[in-house]
Amino acid sequence: MDNFTRRDVMKTSAGFVATLAAASLLPAKLGAAVRAARHGSDVARLRFAVIGINHGHINSQVDATTKGGGEFVSFFAKEPELRAAFAKRYPNVKVAKDEREILEDPTIQLVLTAGIPVERAPLGIRVMQHGKDFMSDKPGITTLDQLADVRRVQAETKRIYSIMYSERFESSATVKAGELVKAGAIGQVIQTVGLGPHRVHPPERPDWFWEPANYGGIICDIASHQFDQFLFFTGSTSGEVVASQVRNVHHPEHPRFEDFGDVMVRGNGGTGYIRVDWFTPAGLPTWGDGRLTVLGTDGYMELRKYVDIGGSTKGGDHLILVDQKGVTRVDCKNVEKPYGRQLVDDVLNRTETAMTQAHCFLAMELAIRAQQMANRVAG
Repeated sequence: MDNFTRRDVMKTSAGFVATLAAASLLPAKLGAAVRAARHGSDVARLRFAVIGINHGHINSQVDATTKGGGEFVSFFAKEPELRAAFAKRYPNVKVAKDEREILEDPTIQLVLTAGIPVERAPLGIRVMQHGKDFMSDKPGITTLDQLADVRRVQAETKRIYSIMYSERFESSATVKAGELVKAGAIGQVIQTVGLGPHRVHPPERPDWFWEPANYGGIICDIASHQFDQFLFFTGSTSGEVVASQVRNVHHPEHPRFEDFGDVMVRGNGGTGYIRVDWFTPAGLPTWGDGRLTVLGTDGYMELRKYVDIGGSTKGGDHLILVDQKGVTRVDCKNVEKPYGRQLVDDVLNRTETAMTQAHCFLAMELAIRAQQMANRVAG
């Protein structure tokens, strides 16, 4: 049955297949092939579910996993208004009555979450303890105590605890930059500079958004993206925070909120500077002018990920390469984003092709430590 194809499924009469399925005689892979054929997609390689949908990143998490070969079968959300909107987006997916229904389903291999950040690590622990792999939106962990617990349970269960650092995994320009660095296009990487501006949208933010205890603080939350990229591009397997600071410049009505933060970091492969903020003005045609500069011994790259305010080409995924030969704008629109496919491979093959577990945890550890040691500057 491993070689049973979509064409074979389409040749099989609908009545015969329905009879076999009703009699519980249909092998799992054939059943998945039938469902996939009916929906006009490739054969699903695993079944996955979602618990927690408090951030819109869950949609890209689902899309990446589906494109990678996953079949989205059920979800649970405790908030009725979020649950209704999500069910409308994915009308063919079962709405679970509670979390336990998903955790105790032996056919589900992977669970995704974009729940309230402080709740993600405890959920991930429960998922792993039920023999399933886990993919969280960032930040996947908000405190050092959570990190210690996650590391312990992951080591005990040998399950995958993956965090979707979307500013790398969901950016074609960043994927292409990784390919260029690996090919030696700019020599040895010396430093990364990562900028992560965001737009606040105050009327659209839930109450938990304004309390750092719910998401770990601005550096733990947003800058986890930049720590991931720093480690990836410099090839660092260890690191330390040199200095960090946070401010609440413009939101006195939320005294614990932080709208600015920056960090200096160094690792065994290079150094980095990170700046994150909530000051994207309304005039920008997207949520943030996210940028990454990768400096090497033989050149550098600048990534203007979501918009190029000084260029003539609209949209995102702009990559500008400067080397000994000149300046080149690299087209990234057809670059595959392999994270979903690689993660599905890892779940099935027990490998680490999407991201090593050590890297996943180290990026969050550095973000959390930078947050905890940050000097809070008066607004």
